[in-house]
Amino acid sequence: MNTELLDVVDKNDHVINSLPRNQVHALKLCHRAVHILVFNQQGDLFLQKRSMKKDCGKGLWDTSVGGHVDAGETYLNCALREIEEELGIKLGNNLHAIFKLPPSSQLGMEFIQVYQCTHNGPFILHPDEIDEGGWFSSATLTQRVLKDDPMLTDTFKTIWNQFLSTKS
Repeated sequence: MNTELLDVVDKNDHVINSLPRNQVHALKLCHRAVHILVFNQQGDLFLQKRSMKKDCGKGLWDTSVGGHVDAGETYLNCALREIEEELGIKLGNNLHAIFKLPPSSQLGMEFIQVYQCTHNGPFILHPDEIDEGGWFSSATLTQRVLKDDPMLTDTFKTIWNQFLSTKS
């Protein structure tokens, strides 16, 4: 899947080129991604444990859903596609944009649009993307992030800290 085409963007998130994913990553070019936080009605967050088949973050716990925005695709269309691909659910208009992170080396040079939704499952986990999933309380996740848990992706830690700051 490293040959998928991604839009390369400038510092203002305007498209300047489209290149294969492996080139975008190798050259550390700015590109786009989405992450989705899926909460259940009790307020717990679903996390995915990244598949050992992934090219980065193998076996680490990450946001409920995450993925690259394909060339020519909008953030929202990507989020709807990714949640269906990774969790097997269709959301319609129940997805809400909550914040956008600027690119940094820690975030893989990605502009990340973060969305939030509520869904209780069940989910059909994509085996090439996700080895397992689980529900975690906000308090548990906050403690794990504060302790810099090495089993959580850096991207999730950054997103969770930003999410908490938007709630206070």
